[in-house]
Amino acid sequence: MNLEKLVAISGKSGIYRMVANRPNGLIVEDLDNGKRGFVAARMHQFTPLESISIYTEDEEQTVELKHVFHTMLMTKAETPLVESKASAVDTRNYFEFILPNHDRDKVLISDIKKIVKWFQFLDARDMLSPIEESDEVVEDVEAVEEDNNEN
Repeated sequence: MNLEKLVAISGKSGIYRMVANRPNGLIVEDLDNGKRGFVAARMHQFTPLESISIYTEDEEQTVELKHVFHTMLMTKAETPLVESKASAVDTRNYFEFILPNHDRDKVLISDIKKIVKWFQFLDARDMLSPIEESDEVVEDVEAVEEDNNEN
């Protein structure tokens, strides 16, 4: 699952692919129609999906969004997605099933709804795939190597 070039843009619905970076904004591509356009940084904020992590009860640990999406994808058949208009209780219960150790104080219902909407958007466009174990091994090896280099 590669979220590297995908960004959420404040004030615009959906998710966009970053094509190029300019000093005063981004050139992005609409995932539905492939149209490209410039989005000014002075009017919008950009959030790369790859940089998003979810707080957990362990203060020193967070879970990357791609891992949350992976769990949602793998459990989609047995546990259907919560509706975007669902109650706060239903939304929280769904996310507790997906990520049981998420920090209930820091992860707001609005955050969960946004994650569900992003998942639905990407899943409808077949842009989500299960994380390969080899990807996980590479990431774990890189993390261990970093720790060893620091010591």
